[in-house]
Amino acid sequence: MWPRGFLSRLLLRVSAGATDRHACARIHPVLVKSGHASDTRLATALADAYAKSGLVTRARRVFDETPRRDLVLWNVMISCYSSHGLLNHSWALLASMRRSSGLSGDGFTFSALLSARAPSSSCSHNLGLLAHGLVLRLGLHLDLVVATALLDMYAKCGWVPDARRVFDAMLLRNSVSWNAIIPISRNAIVCYGQHGGGKDALQLFVSMLRNDDGCCCRADELTLASLLSSCANMAAAYEATQLHAYALKRGLQGYLQVANALIMAYGKNGFLLQATQTFATIHEPDIVSWSSMVSSFAYLGRAKSAIHVFERMLRQGVRPDGIAFLGVLSACSHAGLIQDGLKYFLLMTTDYQIDPCPQHLACLVDLLGRAGRVRDAYNVLLNISCQTNTDVIGAFLAACKARGNIELAKWAADRLLGLEPNESANYLLISNAYAAAGAWTELAKVRTPPLHMRDMCGNKVPGCSWIEVVGKVQTFVSNDILLQRSTEMQHMMDLIVTFLEKEFNEGTLCKDPDLISEW
Repeated sequence: MWPRGFLSRLLLRVSAGATDRHACARIHPVLVKSGHASDTRLATALADAYAKSGLVTRARRVFDETPRRDLVLWNVMISCYSSHGLLNHSWALLASMRRSSGLSGDGFTFSALLSARAPSSSCSHNLGLLAHGLVLRLGLHLDLVVATALLDMYAKCGWVPDARRVFDAMLLRNSVSWNAIIPISRNAIVCYGQHGGGKDALQLFVSMLRNDDGCCCRADELTLASLLSSCANMAAAYEATQLHAYALKRGLQGYLQVANALIMAYGKNGFLLQATQTFATIHEPDIVSWSSMVSSFAYLGRAKSAIHVFERMLRQGVRPDGIAFLGVLSACSHAGLIQDGLKYFLLMTTDYQIDPCPQHLACLVDLLGRAGRVRDAYNVLLNISCQTNTDVIGAFLAACKARGNIELAKWAADRLLGLEPNESANYLLISNAYAAAGAWTELAKVRTPPLHMRDMCGNKVPGCSWIEVVGKVQTFVSNDILLQRSTEMQHMMDLIVTFLEKEFNEGTLCKDPDLISEW
């Protein structure tokens, strides 16, 4: 007869993290032969060992064969289903527990349910709302672990208002809670269509530092990486430099994710020197580090520098991924480096066996269009089966516009309108292509019934630019008279134009066509 204490210690050691998935299967017969199979504590440890080994069916068998089940055993089985993405099984087991044993569940029960990997965000949100209602009825919303799980669930579903309400109602917060809400405030840009989402994240960070809620948590590397991503998306250079100073003060600049986020934040704000200096501090840059540098140079039109960094990465033995290739292809496309772009596309598809995504193909089509090979670009569309992607079709239509190929422009226009008939930008792109090619008949068809371009483009949102002044992002559009100090800006522009007109004379005019074309 095996001692009960020995079996308990053995099973607990196995459940703590066995590398052999069949280790618990060898212990199970020993448990049965010793006569302790019905012991609730040992059965719980065994079920937990099976669950952590990925043997869900055997864990359920132990659960079913245990006559007296306490809340711990129920939680182990619910957590087992949740961790393996079996959301329906988890909820069915919760209903069975409440119905058969009269147990309502505790913080561990609902934190396991809320952390489950759902098959879709809508399914996860609906079940999350149900769990939230039960949590409020049982008074578990004051539990820090449960509240953080609720917050994380709403965050992953993209439901910003619900996540913020849970966060604001929390009496206590830890770094996990802050790290869950800060990325969601950044994603408010997408959810609300506003530029202020990133600012909300930064304000939360300031509140976190000031201990406005009395918590004693401090920002970690995940918090800083998320905030720096906000700065990159908003082009907030002032906040990026402040966060860099905070990272240096806390000694967090050595974390790779913080350094990578710094590179992107500086790169998208135009601070290439600081981005390069940050990259130089990384002892072992990974593919994200290299890709960030390539993308930063490409983003600012420094094609030669982007190619230099990419080639240096290859010499270092780092295998490029699709994002790195997209950066160098984008740089070649925008700078008109046709031969280099085609070389890197072939390198990606043949040497590294990377399947091109629509963004890669859009760069390829643009490169071929700039080289005057519109027919080859058309063959790419037909052979690679990317006629259903609007980005690629739009790039091809732009190539047809540049080369005046009205026949293929008609084909691209029909494809584009078939894919997105309600997108106003498509009508503008098509009309500009027809106007550039002098196809006035086709242009009239676009502007008259049944297409009604005037109706489709009536509510077009104008493109905007923004600049940061003393830590505040100022957004403006063309001829924006409502912009603060716009009159002073217009006077300054008039002054510059007047100065240039005075300095200009016929002797400064370059009349050499070769120099002009080379420039």
